[in-house]
Amino acid sequence: MNKHTISLAVTGASGAQYGLRLLEMLLKSGARVYLMLSKPAQLVIGTETDERLPSRATEMQTFLVQRFGAGQEQLQVFAPEQWSAPVASGSGAAHAMVICPCSMATLSAVAAGASRSLIERAADVMLKEQRKLVLVPRETPFSAIHLQNMLKLARLGVCILPANPGFYHRPTQVTDLVDFVVARVLDHLGIEHSLVPAWGSEPGE
Repeated sequence: MNKHTISLAVTGASGAQYGLRLLEMLLKSGARVYLMLSKPAQLVIGTETDERLPSRATEMQTFLVQRFGAGQEQLQVFAPEQWSAPVASGSGAAHAMVICPCSMATLSAVAAGASRSLIERAADVMLKEQRKLVLVPRETPFSAIHLQNMLKLARLGVCILPANPGFYHRPTQVTDLVDFVVARVLDHLGIEHSLVPAWGSEPGE
């Protein structure tokens, strides 16, 4: 296992593929992952993908460890209101946190410091501890409220990384577009990958 411990939250915005692919790549990198899924996220995953995740956190953890071939100690799945989870306190916070995809409701709650769910509390902890927080919003168009909330968080040091795939790598399938966004998240976490060649490099370098 590498030195990274990453909190990954998946919320109910469209784009479940981004969150699942990011989880897969984090586990393949050897990182330890604290995973949180909102109830709307589980619904969206069932709608947008062929995955049928168990609803209970312990069963979901077992399923995902087997699904991605991860080590038993690599993944911990927490229920939406599991306040005893380490991510709920600065003393147990991960090195970084990603909310992918991030719904506008979650983004708004993080900007307001609402902390009504474990995901919101975990994000609040990252802010107060001044650790890396990456939000991957997936919405269009953005309203003035959305933009104001993103600006507020950006000014606090949060990385706002919209799910806007590029095309310079000449994607030929949907997974190429998903990997572009996931690659950018991994870049900001300092985790090496070979999903998409860096700008200016040749494919395969």
